[in-house]
Amino acid sequence: MNLLISHWQPRLADIAQAAAGDDGAHDLQHLHRVWHSATELLAHSSEADALVVLAACYLHDLVNLPKNHPQRSTASRQAAALASARLAEAGFPADRLAAVAHAIEAHSFSAAIAPRTLEARIVQDADRLDALGAIGLARLFYTAGRMGSALAHGDDPGALHRVPDDRAYALDHIECKLATLPATMQTEAGQALANERLDWLRGFRDRFIAEWGGAAAGA
Repeated sequence: MNLLISHWQPRLADIAQAAAGDDGAHDLQHLHRVWHSATELLAHSSEADALVVLAACYLHDLVNLPKNHPQRSTASRQAAALASARLAEAGFPADRLAAVAHAIEAHSFSAAIAPRTLEARIVQDADRLDALGAIGLARLFYTAGRMGSALAHGDDPGALHRVPDDRAYALDHIECKLATLPATMQTEAGQALANERLDWLRGFRDRFIAEWGGAAAGA
């Protein structure tokens, strides 16, 4: 299996890079990190097919639509179809194509497709882990900047007296979306890592609010 991984990893990275756009939150480094997280989860899941996980990690964003795009929820299905075609052209094992496609389809939060296989569960967890912790924080503000969101609400950054709105205020995204991710984790190892990273994010959030001049969350 290690020989298969070392053979396919650079080829999959080339396929992904050829389709890459200008979104720095979903670039080749993101794919490397998702695979790295997946290897940590694979260490707890000896039954999983690592080659399927590898391919899905590198090709899950082959079609990447902006978060505010009207067809955002279909992006993972489009990515799965394109990945299947690219993998077939590259001579990827045909008996693994369907498993890779499902893992890609099911990785997306907005698609709301339940992962039916262990490989899909690992890929989904690995991708969501990259939205948490320090890297997740950097990606949050990068994406908010591209969407034109403000850093935080001027008078109530902690959303103590208003409905949180992460399309308008970047900081709100921590509680609106990221705080929900640990409960969606499909593996025990993924959930432990997600909770650890969320704790770090919430610590940052409280420090940000204190420096902003508003009341800390829960105060």
